[in-house]
Amino acid sequence: MSSWVSHKTHRQVGDFLQSLDDLGFDVGHYHISVFNAGKMVLVVFAMFMLARLGSRLARYFFARATSLDPVQQVLGEKIVSLMVWALAFFMGIDLLGINFTALTVFSGAFGLAIGFGLQKTFGNLIAGLILLMDRSIKPGDVIAINDGKGSTVGQVRKIGIRAVSVATRDNREYLIPNEILMTTQVENWSYSNTQIVLTIPVSVAYGTDIDMAEKLMLQAARAAPRVLSDPGPSVAMTALGASGIDMAIYVTIEDPQDGTGNVRSQVLRALWQLFQEHGVEVPYPQQEVRLRDTAGLRAVLGAGAASEPDVPHRPQ
Repeated sequence: MSSWVSHKTHRQVGDFLQSLDDLGFDVGHYHISVFNAGKMVLVVFAMFMLARLGSRLARYFFARATSLDPVQQVLGEKIVSLMVWALAFFMGIDLLGINFTALTVFSGAFGLAIGFGLQKTFGNLIAGLILLMDRSIKPGDVIAINDGKGSTVGQVRKIGIRAVSVATRDNREYLIPNEILMTTQVENWSYSNTQIVLTIPVSVAYGTDIDMAEKLMLQAARAAPRVLSDPGPSVAMTALGASGIDMAIYVTIEDPQDGTGNVRSQVLRALWQLFQEHGVEVPYPQQEVRLRDTAGLRAVLGAGAASEPDVPHRPQ
């Protein structure tokens, strides 16, 4: 009895699918029907979900591969994800029964569309893989980027398929296309090592004891917690300016990802207090104007004196 019911159910399902297949039309040697359309949608959806699952599994396993460094983890994840998506694509083609020879004309048109419309996308994809392979820019690096107004320092958080995510100290996040970072000059503060030298300009008034001012600058620089003692800070006179003597303090830090403005602020605040205690003057902008003694100048001065009102003399 049960086998008869199963056979009847199977026949009903077959008849239903055949009716869906009959609802269609023929184009050349191909039959387009509701059944084929539903099958195509189901296969595409299944392959898409399978590829997403494979990408997530690759990300999960590579994130826990402690024997690999962060760059190798990201590179391995990207390569495996690309292989999974390619495998899902070819499996979908095979399940749909599409003949590869029939795709010759379509593949040519599709390749032309990629060349014009998706050129930047594939260029960024390849550029991201190259950046990961040659390790010129990797997650965790501190780089200087141009935001249109000046140079902004940020830390690389992620190298994606299309762009690199760079986070700055003021909670702004830049998405820079991979191709731009590969083809333009980039200032990488942690490419070979994380030690960088900061320049802090300082001016003192003419007449200042330069030896004492230099001693105070070194003392202020050594007081900053993040300034390294080896190599230690140094001071140099850079110019004899219009308003005072221009000098510079050079300090070395090894954690640029924590920012550089706070180090400059610490050094300058300590130096200001030391200058106040020892009477060192910071010059204000000043200019000296000299007037040549000419007949025209005397005429102007004479005319000005003549136009002054007479003040009546008050008797004592």
